[in-house]
Amino acid sequence: MATISIIVLVIVVFCSVTRNAVYFCDSQVVDCSESDIKALIEFKNGLNDPDDLLYSWKSSNCCLWLGIGCDNSSGAVISIDLHNPYPEGFTGIIPPELGNLSSLQYLDVSSDFSSLSVENFQWIQGLNSLKHLDLAQVDLSLVGSSWFDILQKLPFLTDLYLSACGLSGSLSSHKLVNFTSLAAIDLSFNTFESTFPNWLANVSSLEYADLSYCNLNGRISLGLSELPSLSYLNLAGNNNLSASSHKLFGGSWTNIKVLDFSSNKLHGKLPDTIGNMTFLTDFSLMSNNLNGGIPSSIGKLCNLVHLDLSGNNLTGSLPEKLVGSQSCASKTLLPSLVRLWLSNNKLVGKLPEWLGNIPNLMELSLNYNLLEGPIPDSFGTLKNLTDLGIGGNKLNGTLPENLGQLSELTIFDVSDNQLSGFVTEVHFMKLTKLRILHLSSNSLILNISSDWIPPFQVVNLDLGSCNLGPSFPVWLQHQRMVKFIDISNTTISGPIPQWFWEMTSNLSLLNVSHNLLTGQIPNPFEVTPFADIDLSYNLFQGQIPLPSVEIELLDLSRNKFSGPIPPNISELMPNLVFISLSNNNLSGEIPQSIGDMLILEVIDLSENFLTGSIPFSIGNCSYLKALDLGHNNLFGPLPSSLGQLLQLQSLHLNNNNISGEIPVSFKNLTNLQTLDFGDNRLSGTIPSWLGNGLTFTSLGIIRLRSNAFFGVIPAKLSELSSLQVLDLAYNNLTGSIPASFGHFRAMEEEWKINKFLQFGFYRGAYYEESLVVNIKGSFQKYTKILSLVTSIDLSKNNLSGNFPAEITNLRGLVVLNISGNQISGHIPENISNMHQLSSLDLSSNKLSGVIPPSMSLLSSLGYMNLSNNNLAGRIPYTGHLSTFDNSSFAGNSGLCGAPLIEKCKDDEDSVPDLNQDNTEDNKEIDDAFIDNLAAMNWI
Repeated sequence: MATISIIVLVIVVFCSVTRNAVYFCDSQVVDCSESDIKALIEFKNGLNDPDDLLYSWKSSNCCLWLGIGCDNSSGAVISIDLHNPYPEGFTGIIPPELGNLSSLQYLDVSSDFSSLSVENFQWIQGLNSLKHLDLAQVDLSLVGSSWFDILQKLPFLTDLYLSACGLSGSLSSHKLVNFTSLAAIDLSFNTFESTFPNWLANVSSLEYADLSYCNLNGRISLGLSELPSLSYLNLAGNNNLSASSHKLFGGSWTNIKVLDFSSNKLHGKLPDTIGNMTFLTDFSLMSNNLNGGIPSSIGKLCNLVHLDLSGNNLTGSLPEKLVGSQSCASKTLLPSLVRLWLSNNKLVGKLPEWLGNIPNLMELSLNYNLLEGPIPDSFGTLKNLTDLGIGGNKLNGTLPENLGQLSELTIFDVSDNQLSGFVTEVHFMKLTKLRILHLSSNSLILNISSDWIPPFQVVNLDLGSCNLGPSFPVWLQHQRMVKFIDISNTTISGPIPQWFWEMTSNLSLLNVSHNLLTGQIPNPFEVTPFADIDLSYNLFQGQIPLPSVEIELLDLSRNKFSGPIPPNISELMPNLVFISLSNNNLSGEIPQSIGDMLILEVIDLSENFLTGSIPFSIGNCSYLKALDLGHNNLFGPLPSSLGQLLQLQSLHLNNNNISGEIPVSFKNLTNLQTLDFGDNRLSGTIPSWLGNGLTFTSLGIIRLRSNAFFGVIPAKLSELSSLQVLDLAYNNLTGSIPASFGHFRAMEEEWKINKFLQFGFYRGAYYEESLVVNIKGSFQKYTKILSLVTSIDLSKNNLSGNFPAEITNLRGLVVLNISGNQISGHIPENISNMHQLSSLDLSSNKLSGVIPPSMSLLSSLGYMNLSNNNLAGRIPYTGHLSTFDNSSFAGNSGLCGAPLIEKCKDDEDSVPDLNQDNTEDNKEIDDAFIDNLAAMNWI
């Protein structure tokens, strides 16, 4: 009796949750046929059922089995519902005997976790009564393309769900499509790689269609908008579907409620006809190529709950007013709207007041646009708002105090704007649910009393570049849930309080960089595993502090840490990805154990007092992208093991005492962009393989100055198509300057687009490339505009031969220095083609002939030195050359005329007044290249 009660209870529960309940739950239980039992037993035997979910499939009446529904009159099996949302599901192959259930109308064996598969789809043809088929996440990859033709022959098929089944091939190649009853189709998360199936627009009964994330391409059929019953359409994530938005949304869309075209290639402007889709509840066009403005007609969408237009190229201002709110029953603006996402566009202008009048708005995202002006006071009345994201704009003014009244707010992001003024306790008065607070990169001043206890417990706190100082913010000690803290560049100074180090055990991110913090760091200090720690640009002292657990990012650069690098550093941080200890006072040797940190991408130990040889073990760090050991006291040869660093992009070993030759293994460093071995004791010839343009396709900087290299300069270097800086100065090189140097492709381009040279990106941290270049007679360090610098420096060698006229092809060259050699011949007349030339030093050579008059046209030239040569004739002291004084021409006994005191023989005019003060003019010209860009803080 108890068994019967349990069976009845199972049936009642099953009837309440399954779609096929109508088939068998309203009448008495009937017996099923022997043929149906046999088919089901075959089906069960083909499955692996580790949790014995089919325990009830033992009795003689299959109508009582779990998941089985029968016709109340005939007893025929008409429903199988074995969908499984649990981690342990069925595995195995669905046997073809299931096709013997000729009365089956409902079949659902979908699962989020099982490993069911179908090898042959022919058995489906026997299910002539089938209306509902759900095989989501059942592996159909072996059935080939026949599945489509088989399914469309099922005359009563209404619902088809084949999501994530491993289907492939074409959806658009089928010419005759006969889904006469189809109401719902889901083919999402397959890999069709097909053009859009236009036949879909001919299925007049269609109500629901999900073809998202299945590699469709081509044009979306405009006929979809005319399907009279279509209420749900999802084509998201195909990436290559296109359509004119004006045409696509100009159709009827009579009953549409959900439209998702996100992550595709829709283009054009949004038309006003969008306001005609009055049943629309969810509308997502995220990550397309839309442009133009947002139509004011969206005010007619009274049922709209979610609008996502983020990640496009929308321009113009947000509509000052929306039209159509009077058509809504509530007579209010967008009464149903809960989420409004417009981030990552190019919207300009001010934030309109109506944004603060949307009654049920919970999420507002306008991050990363070009919006300006103040934050409207009306935002403080959005009582349901949980997420406020307006960061990454040009908003100015002060932060409205009434934002502190938004008691439901969990995310508060106004970072990266131009906000100013004071932030007080009032701004946070009722923010008890706040979990994410981002105020960074503004000019805000937190004017908060030392005894303030915040009403919130944030998890993520970013106040970078706000003014918190000078004292360390005491109120932080009350934040017991915080996991991410960024208080970098906040003018705080002095030691970090002990209570702060007691709360860091919960931190996954700690950034206190760019302050004036002093004292020592607890050693070890407590953080959570795999945390990111940035203490750079402070005044911390003592030995290198290490964490109590392994972390992934450690930046202690530009402090006053001293002593050796801990030899056990790899034991404590085996999974470190980024380490920078540069610009400290570290001494001792680099521990061999650093090579045990196998996933390091950035090692920067530059600007210290490290000694010893470069550890051979560094060659084990196969993921390394940037290695900087420059400006230390390292000695010994270059380890050949560094040639194993196949992903290396930036290599700085400059300003050490490294000796020997460049190992041949370095020819394997095919991803190099920067090679800086300058100011060492390296010798031998410059290897010709370094000029293999097919191997070093990205090599942009070669700096070997101040070593002991000898021999000729390899002409093959001209094959390096990306080379922009070549510095071989202060060596013992001989021979002539290769004529092929006039074909450096990257130096021929006159105009370049600045790109930041940054390597090893990891969670917002990176190694930023910098380089010292000899320009205008002095050394200048370039960082932000390094990609704009083009330079050839061959000075202080023993080079001879003529000045190669081919050099004048380098129209984009900024710096040319061949001084201190034995170069002879004439200065080419067409040197005036080098329009970008800012610094030219040809001094201390054996150049002869006249100074070409065309040099007066070099308007960018800020520094020129032609002294100590054998030049002769009248100086063409006109145009731009008239800005240089006599030091630029001294030591050429044959030169005459201004600005020199020597008169030319045919000079009948008086000597010009050489006492005229051109100092300011010269200074402006000398700094033409640097100062204009330095004003932008690029150097």
